[in-house]
Amino acid sequence: MAPMQVAKLRLFGVPLLLFFTLSCNSSVKLWGKRTAHEKYADKIENTPEGKRWIAVSKVTLESPVKIQLPYRHVGHFPAGQPRALTLEFKTRQGEKIKIGLDKKNAASVLPYADLFMKEGTDIEHVGSSDTAHTEFSFDTDQTGTYLLRLQPELYSIASYDLSISVGPSLDFPVTGAKAKVGSYWGDDRDAGKRKHEGIDIFAPKLTPAIAAADGYITGVNESGIGGKTVWMRVADKNIHLYYAHLDKQLVEDGQRIKKGDTLGLVGNTGNAKFTPSHLHFGVYNYDGPVDPLPFVNRVTRAAPDVTAKNLNISLKKTSTMTDQILLPLAVTNEGYLAELPDGKIISAPFKSVKEIKPDNPVSQKEITTVGAGINSTNLSHE
Repeated sequence: MAPMQVAKLRLFGVPLLLFFTLSCNSSVKLWGKRTAHEKYADKIENTPEGKRWIAVSKVTLESPVKIQLPYRHVGHFPAGQPRALTLEFKTRQGEKIKIGLDKKNAASVLPYADLFMKEGTDIEHVGSSDTAHTEFSFDTDQTGTYLLRLQPELYSIASYDLSISVGPSLDFPVTGAKAKVGSYWGDDRDAGKRKHEGIDIFAPKLTPAIAAADGYITGVNESGIGGKTVWMRVADKNIHLYYAHLDKQLVEDGQRIKKGDTLGLVGNTGNAKFTPSHLHFGVYNYDGPVDPLPFVNRVTRAAPDVTAKNLNISLKKTSTMTDQILLPLAVTNEGYLAELPDGKIISAPFKSVKEIKPDNPVSQKEITTVGAGINSTNLSHE
């Protein structure tokens, strides 16, 4: 398999470039600096427990739990046998995804957090956090499916709060609270003969239209449809931004600009002559125009609140007569993420399970055999 493309991650606001290659049946290998997860795996790979830990880290990527963003859960990995949890979610090009991890108590540790992009059966490592970091973020360069793997070190208790929020990767391109998006990507134009390839941001005439990111000007033109327009290339990204219907253009071709610099003033030139003043804003990549709204949407979708529950318990399904034991690893605002006896992790709505009461104790053997098919009582023996 040929090397995959360079992945980009903004960790604590600092751009990082991670180079890697991936074979179909192997773990991710980085060219250069290894992740905290890989460094720890190097230390334990020659021990029986370490081999199991590494095996679990690979298996969990093949059986993720699907979630919807924004998302939050309160998680708990008990000490004992190796465990890991992988979450699968979809993002749209232009969104900024912020991932936060916080300890629930001083005695706990944070799990390793590794982020992958999934394309068919292939996965591509795009970023990571170690047990000391509490937050990282990344800009979604293409719409796709992502995997977030969480895994604590051996024998560690990891009680933590995970949050994933969604916001824009660029600044809003028009100043002032009165600026509002009033026409969207894909709306009909010319009686349905064409589709809108951008968004229209309505604002009072002569409102500043500003650079949504750092970059440089690649075109200052005047045409029939767009009227007075400005094109800019975004630094460190393969996208161009298009500003149309301006009343005035205040930059020159080739000029370097900073985020927030005024590029022009909102107007109604071109085919907007008989409409209220507005900025037509577009985003273009090498394949053409893409929906600009995820790039500049003022609405940040914050992670929902979750009421913490005791996870040092065992659960049973309410819809079955069997004594199958579930081990809760996390709680969301809708239910549990729970581990079945065969190691598979499922989403279990609150109504579908019940806590095992103290007067109906579960034997130690039953508890220790839950998870990844590995009995923790045998961790030290082959």
